[in-house]
Amino acid sequence: MCICVNCHYVDRCTTYHAVEGQHQQPHLTNTPDFEAVEPTINVNIRSSEDEIQMEWDVVGCQSFKQETGKWANLRPGELVPT
Repeated sequence: MCICVNCHYVDRCTTYHAVEGQHQQPHLTNTPDFEAVEPTINVNIRSSEDEIQMEWDVVGCQSFKQETGKWANLRPGELVPT
């Protein structure tokens, strides 16, 4: 799971903005202004007979600042990305 969902900077972060784009999800902001320091992203690739899926998850970041439930508070009622 992407650590960004519990990060204080999730709605301002250029890295999370890029991950949203890879997942073709709506952005929390169209103008991110926070540059994460040394984010680590895992990319899992799954293939089936007719499709290739890529899952991007930020699993480490020197800028990470814990704020449990930050993403859920920004998108009340929506399922938290996993």
